[in-house]
Amino acid sequence: MAGGGGGGGGGGVSPLGPAPPMWYHRDLSRAAAEELLARAGRDGSFLVRDSESVNGAYALCVLFQKHVHTYRVLPDDEGFLAVQTSQGVQPKRFKTLPELVSLYLQPSQERKQLSATTGTTQMGRMRNTPTESTPAANGLSTISHEYLKGSYALDLEAVKQGASSLPHLNKTLVSSCKRLNGEVDKVLSGLEILSKVFDQQSAFMVSKMIQQSVNQGGDQELENLVTKLAILKDLLSSIEKKALKALQDMSLSSPCSLPPLSMRHSKAIPVQAFEVKLDVYLAELTKIGKSQKYTLSVDVEGGRLVVMKKVKDSQEDWTTFTHDKIRQLIKSQRVQNKLGIVFEKEKDKSQRKDFIFASAKKREAFCQLLQLMKNKHSNQDEPDMISIFIGTWNMGSVPAPKSQASWVLCRGLGKTLDEMTVTIPHDLYVFGSQENSVCDREWVESLRALLKEQTELDYKPIAVQTLWNIKIAVLVKPEHENRISHVGMSSVKTGIANTLGNKGAVGVSFMFNGTSFGFVNCHLTSGNEKIARRNQNYLDILRLLSLGDKQLSSFDISLRFTHLFWLGDLNYRLDMDIQEILNYINRKEFEPLLKVDQLNLEREKNKVFLRFGEEEISFPPTYRYERGSRDTYVWQKQKATGMRTNVPSWCDRILWKSYPETHIVCNSYGCTDDIVTSDHSPVFGTFEVGVTSQFVSKKGLPKSSEQAYIEFESIEAIVKTASRTKFFIEFYSTCLEEFKKSYENDSQSSDNVNFLRVGWSNKQLTTLKPLLSEVEYLQDQHLLLTVKSLDGYESYGECVLALKSMIGSTPQQFHTYLSHRGEETGNIRGLMRVRVPSERMGTRERLYEWISVDKDETGAPKGKSTLASRVGHEYVKPSAVRKQLGELEKSVRREKGASRRKLLLGLNRKEPTGIHPSARTATITPPTTSWRAFLISRPRSFSRASSISYLLKPPAGARTKPPFVASGPSHTRRPTTGHPVRAISEEGSSEDDGGACVAAAQGVNVGTTLNRPPPDFPPPPLPKGAVEMVAETPFSIHRALYPDLAEMAKTLSESEFSGHPPRAPSAPPLRGHPMGLNLDACRTFPPRNAITESIAEDMPEEALWGSSSSSLSVGESSVAEWLQRLGLERYEKGLLHNGWDDLEFLSDITEEDLEEAGVLDPAHKRILLESLRQQQPPK
Repeated sequence: MAGGGGGGGGGGVSPLGPAPPMWYHRDLSRAAAEELLARAGRDGSFLVRDSESVNGAYALCVLFQKHVHTYRVLPDDEGFLAVQTSQGVQPKRFKTLPELVSLYLQPSQERKQLSATTGTTQMGRMRNTPTESTPAANGLSTISHEYLKGSYALDLEAVKQGASSLPHLNKTLVSSCKRLNGEVDKVLSGLEILSKVFDQQSAFMVSKMIQQSVNQGGDQELENLVTKLAILKDLLSSIEKKALKALQDMSLSSPCSLPPLSMRHSKAIPVQAFEVKLDVYLAELTKIGKSQKYTLSVDVEGGRLVVMKKVKDSQEDWTTFTHDKIRQLIKSQRVQNKLGIVFEKEKDKSQRKDFIFASAKKREAFCQLLQLMKNKHSNQDEPDMISIFIGTWNMGSVPAPKSQASWVLCRGLGKTLDEMTVTIPHDLYVFGSQENSVCDREWVESLRALLKEQTELDYKPIAVQTLWNIKIAVLVKPEHENRISHVGMSSVKTGIANTLGNKGAVGVSFMFNGTSFGFVNCHLTSGNEKIARRNQNYLDILRLLSLGDKQLSSFDISLRFTHLFWLGDLNYRLDMDIQEILNYINRKEFEPLLKVDQLNLEREKNKVFLRFGEEEISFPPTYRYERGSRDTYVWQKQKATGMRTNVPSWCDRILWKSYPETHIVCNSYGCTDDIVTSDHSPVFGTFEVGVTSQFVSKKGLPKSSEQAYIEFESIEAIVKTASRTKFFIEFYSTCLEEFKKSYENDSQSSDNVNFLRVGWSNKQLTTLKPLLSEVEYLQDQHLLLTVKSLDGYESYGECVLALKSMIGSTPQQFHTYLSHRGEETGNIRGLMRVRVPSERMGTRERLYEWISVDKDETGAPKGKSTLASRVGHEYVKPSAVRKQLGELEKSVRREKGASRRKLLLGLNRKEPTGIHPSARTATITPPTTSWRAFLISRPRSFSRASSISYLLKPPAGARTKPPFVASGPSHTRRPTTGHPVRAISEEGSSEDDGGACVAAAQGVNVGTTLNRPPPDFPPPPLPKGAVEMVAETPFSIHRALYPDLAEMAKTLSESEFSGHPPRAPSAPPLRGHPMGLNLDACRTFPPRNAITESIAEDMPEEALWGSSSSSLSVGESSVAEWLQRLGLERYEKGLLHNGWDDLEFLSDITEEDLEEAGVLDPAHKRILLESLRQQQPPK
């Protein structure tokens, strides 16, 4: 039996009583279960945990021949338990889980019968309802057959005793109608929205009836369904009449056309003027004499821009441009206060002028006003972009002050908005509070009054959720109220024993037209030293918060939404002496403090907030202030247990995570400096977010000849697991009618017992048919993938792909990370294409694509850029692109752990002009026809830590898209995300993998393509055993490599398992081994094979591509001689296998490292370590 006490991680009462058996681990994850069994290391070791795929079910995990096999234990309608069996095999039922396990432990015929029904990985293969048996011989369904066979007699007995109901029949009917119940809910939610549009009064009644029916449960479930069907009947029969009457009344009362929704009730924005200078080249200065002063006046309401310049004798010359004549705004990346404006002069002719603003903040305000003007006067019925305010504040259990204007107007410290734009209302306001003692209704009304005072708009609350004193409220502009649907709310307790709500999280989710949003407000465990507890709080919330589409239960909430925002008092502290912290704060030097911020450190280790983004912090720590002042930090607090030290820290944070290739920009991130009632300062952030509308095809549903297809050539995944079962992939998307499954993988291999490489050819992968075939619709869609096992139907990793980059006639490469429950579990890559018929290729420019970033200038701004790291079309001057190749040099870096040392290929070259540092690196592209991984070293000047990335090369026949070549005036699109430097990395796409290199070689003007991947998903690392080293070859400019990838490679690659690839055994018979743990003797599997290294400069290039046998190990003889001199040559093989193959690197070997290499004798460990201390290793 693996593991000790039951109960695992979560709180609450165990279903097996207050003292569960030692083999039961309640909330243990699949990965943790495999790790426990691996440590046990003996065949027959087992444990039971809760199933991740079915609520109320269990997973029985058994170790056999170094592989973990999983069997699902499922409850039936009567509460009996049975191990899932092959179709047609009658399972044996048990009243309790201990009864089932005790039979498994008994060496009897019964146990053999049990193992015969479960000992196959083929069970339930590829069925949507794997627990169903074959229909009964008399033609009745399984459910009816089970009732007539067993429960019928119980109901009969109850009637004989005078019962007036049939509880078992009721259960049977409820079970058989579960699917119908879900379908009715979907239809009702859609009709409810229509009711709100055409008949507000009856819509309120309908919503109330639906809510009442949903709240019913237990014995009333059947009545609940009947009630909902009645509501559905009434809605269908009356909705058309109500809609007709509403439209008739509207046409009579207002014969003239109504103004767009976006123009109603909004506060008038005054004309704003900006003093600027015309930016001209030196050659032009001689013609005009000196730099010209201009005034740019923006009339948002009138839809025009007036460009006025002063001439001699105080005369003025001006030109007026209407909103439709302003073609493009182009931000300079090097000069933060410079902006280019492209005006339409005549038909098909344009003129660009560059202006210098007083500050970067003024430039941003000007752009925001012009975007607002474009949006107001757009002929589109639905918005492309909305603005979101997010605020978080620990109120300190005291009421808020009368004035909180600075909070909602983003005034204070840090990155704030310009005064010209602070009063412009946002579309959504999200308020999160902790230690809020005010009742919900009073709090929400105070927020509405605050917004009314500042914006003159009556914002509508769409959701309020509370857990004790943790609250979240979402308010929306009145004009957007009918665009909100599918509102969901949830909460999770993470306080003492996970049962108290003093700590935990509340969440809200909804759809804004076609875009899904999630918001989580949390209050995590306090205390400087409780980092692990906070990390676990985060993981519990991620797993247990029930938000979003229920069909996406296989995915945690970080993948269920187009945009997820996470705010709150996260309580991560600074690991530094208090006096040093105060000195840095007084000098306003925040960078040294951010380096010891616990949240930043944990994110770099991939422990929490995997691939979330956070804007650069430029404001002082928000905790712990003296109440009534913002001048003094109070770092000592008297508690019942004694004096506690609370160093000043950035406890209050706002992070976010968005799907790849979506638009999100953080315009402000700071804190107030005048709200002093609490020991925390309120924190604010504002975001510009791209949204999609509910697309309506102008051409109707596609004919067979006009159908778009999503086709896969191949998929390969590497998952971190000791299991050797078969896998399949599930595909989810809002553009699909229902989720789809692949067949089981048709290739499988492993060079390491802790990793498994699985592959699917195109025969195993289904072709997906989107609901609509227009490219305008498809380019906004995303595909969610989850890799599941056939033995337990549990997920081993999930990811999300953007369809935009995959549209075309040739297959495009994708590669990204897999994650599960907030942890990285592997990577996945493949070839796919989205084939769109030519009749459906029409599209339009989005509002957020109207602003672009000019990257043509040499150099880059100092400090962290707040511009997006992912762009669309780039504006590139012809003179800016030129081929500059540096010399390739080799650097060797040692990593601790098994197989620590790898050959890194670095770059030491001049940077090509026009390429921002975030895009400076190179891709090694050898002449090979098979998939390869390349390990690239980021130049040290571009990273604080050495970073590693694995880049994947497509196989033969996989063509990549050509780069975008500007025709006419080149320009770039606006960045499509706002992740700052702290955003983790990028997802690869075919545009980056070779097209740019070809274009550069031909001397063409190159900008990155429209569909570059996001920073959310970096190129995935492969297990170290799979890495092939490469020599100097031609390369192309590639994207950024972020500092956390070295840690990523380490966490996904380090293992302590055998290097001899074991043959995957068939599933074992279920043989019990009620053993005690002997963790000292069996702490790990044997170490794996050593990774040999390629000596690139000493070998011809063709030899490097022949096979892995061309690699040579380094320094074996010196280690061998040293061990022979000590009489301990028996340990040579173990040390070499673990990467300790050079005396130069042995100086800092530890006892733990020696144990991993097989040196278990304490005396021998002392001899080896003493020898290393006494001699200087050779240089």
